[in-house]
Amino acid sequence: MTISPLQKARYEYEPKLPGMLRSGIDTIAVKEGAPTQSVADQEAIKALFPNTYGKNEITFVQGESSAKPEKQTVGVILSGGQAPGGHNVISGLYDALKAANPENVLIGFKNGPSGLIEDDFVVFDDDYINAYRNTGGFDIIGSGRTKLETEEQFKVAAEVAKKHGINAIVIIGGDDSNTNAAVLAEYFAANNAGVQVIGAPKTIDGDLKNDDIEISFGFDTATKTYSELVGNIERDANSAKKYWHFIKVMGRSASHVALETALETQPNVCLISEEVAEKKMSLKDLTNYIADSVEKRANNGDNFGVVIIPEGVVEFIPEFSALIAEINELLAGAKADAFNELPTWKEKVEFIKNGLSKEAWEVFEILPENIQQQLFLERDPHGNVQVSLIESEKLFSALVANELKKRAEAGTYKGKFNPLHHFFGYEGRCAFPSNFDADYCYSLGYNAVLLILNGYTGYLSKISNLSKPASEWVAGGMPITKMMNIERRHGEDKPVIKKALVELEGKPFKFFEANRDKWAEETCFLYPGAIQYYGPEEVCDLTTKTLKLEQE
Repeated sequence: MTISPLQKARYEYEPKLPGMLRSGIDTIAVKEGAPTQSVADQEAIKALFPNTYGKNEITFVQGESSAKPEKQTVGVILSGGQAPGGHNVISGLYDALKAANPENVLIGFKNGPSGLIEDDFVVFDDDYINAYRNTGGFDIIGSGRTKLETEEQFKVAAEVAKKHGINAIVIIGGDDSNTNAAVLAEYFAANNAGVQVIGAPKTIDGDLKNDDIEISFGFDTATKTYSELVGNIERDANSAKKYWHFIKVMGRSASHVALETALETQPNVCLISEEVAEKKMSLKDLTNYIADSVEKRANNGDNFGVVIIPEGVVEFIPEFSALIAEINELLAGAKADAFNELPTWKEKVEFIKNGLSKEAWEVFEILPENIQQQLFLERDPHGNVQVSLIESEKLFSALVANELKKRAEAGTYKGKFNPLHHFFGYEGRCAFPSNFDADYCYSLGYNAVLLILNGYTGYLSKISNLSKPASEWVAGGMPITKMMNIERRHGEDKPVIKKALVELEGKPFKFFEANRDKWAEETCFLYPGAIQYYGPEEVCDLTTKTLKLEQE
């Protein structure tokens, strides 16, 4: 197989571990902290997880080891969307298992949780692992979005584990995947299956975080990748001086990616979904906000700029969210068939008009036709609008163009507005992990083995103090139930990990808020450039702006 010079060099990179993990597994002891409770709905969560709730947080320190000496057979699953560094979590698992006992075995279940249910697996060896060290993607075993949530699935999982002699399973995933890990751990504990379950925090969206989980893996690399691209576009905009670039970035429920990219690149405008929701900002409010920046810059002779838009922002706009809800209701059941059978868009629009409230129709009517049609594209499995398919970058540029036309007719705007559109999503999910993510993920995997060897289950592998050099990082674990609350999902109350949204009182947003008016009018672009893997630590081992501000 032909590989690139960078790929070959990355295979040979040796990830840095926290100081207390470097002395050898047999010299690492457990320091137990206080008992924990869930972030909300304590009694309900405790009732659902009687065997795994309320356990102590733990930290690993140097000392006499209490790890189990017997042979370990561990299974690992990659779950959900890809994130840079997943391969290194598995590499860390493998190396720690072999360091503890060369007879230990790591089994990878293919294509996500379904691989465990279908008993589709590979047994890792040195050659297999070495071909994926420090590389992006999840192609080492593939991923999937199957949920482990039924009694039947749990029974099959227990049978497969027993067949292979597996005593622990590591699930690498986001909030939903780690919720599944907690439920599976509870089932195994309740039924004395003898199988531990450990989670690892993954998501480029950055919404799996709290006081314990400072950052989810992949966020660093993905946002650095997007920031490079945005910086390149800013440089182009400042060179050509004739285009406004509207850039949508990943982030359905939370705007961490958009905010971090804005902190890295200082665009003229960046929308934050959480602020839109908090202030109940309308489409008109947001349109005027962007148009004001365009007009101010035009008055300075700058008919160019950059706007960053989080993927899910339209769901946070009150009247747009209400419109989506009405469309979901309008096309429920047999009505969807009647709508789809109409031969022309004109007839479909009439059907829509008759089915929407006056308020919803007024919102629908001002949307560009291509956006109107996107609201009726393929539905999700629950029959709802797929918000991620809405090209919000084109929606806002069209609304801004209309607003600027009105201002020009009124004589208040005399500039030129030429919009271009981009969506950065998949470009960041499988990038070569930054040194930070390579180190962090390897440490998460290595640390997960220590949790297993010390008998913990229902825990998340935890590495903290991440704004400091890796030698000062702190390894440990926390019960997954600590992050859980009860939410209404598909008509039922479900225990889920609470998503972490952008905190409007947090230091990262406050820094952005304090500077955005200046960025909106002046050209303050920053050009972060490509991720650097070799060179001075201050260049190669940078943390995100978000993490740096939060830890100051």
